Amino acid sequence: MAEATATAPPGSTTPAAPTSVFTVEQRGIDAVPTAERQGGPGRLFGLWAGTNTTVFTVVYGALVVSFGLSFWYAVALIVVGNVLGFTVTGLTSLQGPRTGTSTHSVSRAAFGPRGGRLPALLSWVMLVGFEAGGMVLIVLAGLALLDQAGISTGTPLKLVVIAVAAGLQMLLPLSGYHLIMKVQKYFAWIFAAMFTVMAFLVAPKADFSAHGAAPSLVTISLVLAMVTASGGLSWADMGSDYSRYLPENSAPRKVFACAALGGMVPNILLQILGAAVATATTKATDPISGLPEILPGWFITPYLLLAIVSLLAVNTTDMYSSGLNLLAVGIPVKRWMVVFIDLTLCTAITLWAVFSADFYTLLSNFLSLIVLWLGPWAAVYLTDWWLRRGRYDVPSFFPRETGRDGIYWHKGGVRPAGLIAVLLGFVAAVLWVDSTVFVGPLSDAAGGLDLSVFAGALVAGVVYWLLARRTVRAEAELVPAA
Repeated sequence: MAEATATAPPGSTTPAAPTSVFTVEQRGIDAVPTAERQGGPGRLFGLWAGTNTTVFTVVYGALVVSFGLSFWYAVALIVVGNVLGFTVTGLTSLQGPRTGTSTHSVSRAAFGPRGGRLPALLSWVMLVGFEAGGMVLIVLAGLALLDQAGISTGTPLKLVVIAVAAGLQMLLPLSGYHLIMKVQKYFAWIFAAMFTVMAFLVAPKADFSAHGAAPSLVTISLVLAMVTASGGLSWADMGSDYSRYLPENSAPRKVFACAALGGMVPNILLQILGAAVATATTKATDPISGLPEILPGWFITPYLLLAIVSLLAVNTTDMYSSGLNLLAVGIPVKRWMVVFIDLTLCTAITLWAVFSADFYTLLSNFLSLIVLWLGPWAAVYLTDWWLRRGRYDVPSFFPRETGRDGIYWHKGGVRPAGLIAVLLGFVAAVLWVDSTVFVGPLSDAAGGLDLSVFAGALVAGVVYWLLARRTVRAEAELVPAA
């Protein structure tokens, strides 16, 4: 997987040659040539719908109710949080068709080729965390299947299930972009049918009547931060990873709409389903064990089997971008090496989570901490894109092509304005975070109000605009408009 070997010729409309979905992808973060661009923005809708139509999304809806909300207040915050988050995913998908490269390659325009290594590394760490969360759910579903069969799941059998889950996860990530796009498209329909049946089964047992007291501002802030981070914002740094294979002349509005709605619609519907599940079961330690209490036996087994398959597919999407991020860090790794590294870490985290940690607490803490850097990074990335009006000099992303002559090189390969803005945004987010791991001083003074995701993004975006607006606009003038 080379870092950079080609750039996409701007303005070309040569049709792409069809690519077999069973072709093992060899491309790294180098720009996709025009001859390999194919399809339309609608492919993004299928990808993000398939990726988000999963039991993990149902988990997030149940987690919302665990904050003490009644069903209808949970629904309102689920809608608002997902609209905010997936708007960001839609915006970070716009650069892929224009540049033909991955999100964290484009991110080098704001941070420099060397400065961009830090956010790429943090993104890789975040993806490993999500992969581990998926692995935990796969193991829980596997153990629940054994329990349904009347098999006692002691420690030895749990270890076997974890090993089997890790082995299964080795398969899809080795293929690459084209198979992932095709698989997720069809999975979206299969899983949508399963969750529709589940909704009809859960509805009679859910508590829709109790409105409860209006949530406090503190609770609203905590839930919005969690929903935004778990949904669109967590996918934002993968936006162009999957839109980069679209033709350069793809309509930006369609790219935005397909990426944003593809994730937003299933997230809203399935999180609402998760909230309904949470009102119907008394077991809330994880999203699997409470199912026998509310679902008929004939449905639980196929549900758990499909849940395992869907989670394997979601982890595949994460592992694909994980490999691109390590390349953006500057580590020349092959795809099988990325899968092995990620799976080793995921297995270790899964062992800890299955044997010692409460799943919801672990997940909530993870989500509250990733926003500390993700919100500021997204704000800088999108502010940079807006200032330069989408004009990028693709060869300058890759020092192997341009050396120190690239327009994004700046001081030793670093744009100080980008890193300073993210650092100050990170500080603002830390001051306003409220989690069981750490409570920021401003959040503590405000009684637990959590404005971390919003404060971090606002400060980072404003600081970057103040520090970099002149140089970024000057750089944009050197690049022809698309």
